Amino acid sequence: MIRGNVIRAFPKALANSSVAAARPAYSTNAFKTQLVSYNKSRTTQMSLAKALTTRRTFATSLARLQLKGIQDTEAEKKLAKEKLQADPSLVSTASSTRPITGEVGAPEHEEDVDMMKTIRSDVQVIKDTFALDAVPKEAFNMGLAGVLPYVATSLSTVYLAYDINHAAEHGFGFIFDPKTAEALLHIIEPIQIGYGATIISFLGAIHWGLEWAGFGGKKGYPRYAIGVVATAAAWPTLLLSAEMGLISQFLTFVLLYFVDARAATIGWAPSWYSTYRFVLTFAVGAAIVLSLVGRGQIADKVTRAPGPADRMRALRESQVNALEEEEEERRARIVSEDETEDEEEADEGEGESDSKDEE
Repeated sequence: MIRGNVIRAFPKALANSSVAAARPAYSTNAFKTQLVSYNKSRTTQMSLAKALTTRRTFATSLARLQLKGIQDTEAEKKLAKEKLQADPSLVSTASSTRPITGEVGAPEHEEDVDMMKTIRSDVQVIKDTFALDAVPKEAFNMGLAGVLPYVATSLSTVYLAYDINHAAEHGFGFIFDPKTAEALLHIIEPIQIGYGATIISFLGAIHWGLEWAGFGGKKGYPRYAIGVVATAAAWPTLLLSAEMGLISQFLTFVLLYFVDARAATIGWAPSWYSTYRFVLTFAVGAAIVLSLVGRGQIADKVTRAPGPADRMRALRESQVNALEEEEEERRARIVSEDETEDEEEADEGEGESDSKDEE
């Protein structure tokens, strides 16, 4: 009996609790809805008030502008009715005249613009750069003397290229015959490249001398490294072909110039050294370019001379061939020795058989 009453009362209690839980939620939702509606209405009222204020300000500004326009018009009408006052002091024979070819308001005489001023300024800068007034005279003379072999080999290359082209077109050279010109060209190539490697090594060695002299203080390995890297970059160019060797040396000269200019800037070298190096690098670079241009004109008319790399390759091939020949000789010797032993054994066998027959 008690169990049945409990079972019947349980659904009712559950229903009552659901209703009780639903009532607060409903009341809360209703409160939130009223609050949102109030906020929306308040926002709408504020926007409307702001729009009315803006419209009122615009109308006021427009009225002021219209009033100002009316005032300006009235002032102009009043000014139009007045008579001009005569002032003889402002009138002259030239006050109301102007040149026929002139413009109103323009000055009567205009000064000529010096169109060559900037060009003269640039030329003066170039002159100051190549003047080398701060460079010691001895260093300047020795530097120019060092450039002469480069210039001589470059001019020789250009002339020999011209002679070879002349022979290809007319059948004979201007001074040299084609074979002689080609032979001389192959002699000049290693001279120019070898001299360039020597100059690059010398430019690196200058930093060793500055370090030993203590110019700008003792810098140690960083300054010594400049000379080592310059030499290491110079001499491998002898193993390249003529064109690649010249191009490599051109790039090395340019990079070494920037290194020297930086050294002069930070006090590792004299202040005039960067200008001095610029002039010499410019001359050497022009000579290298001239040689490359000359060689480019006869690239298909001359044979390529064997360089150090070709000689090393030929030496390696000759060594391989010599080893192969030695191996063949050794094998032939072994075969001949085996044949000799076989013949001796056969002779001994025949001798023994003959002795047995005699017995």
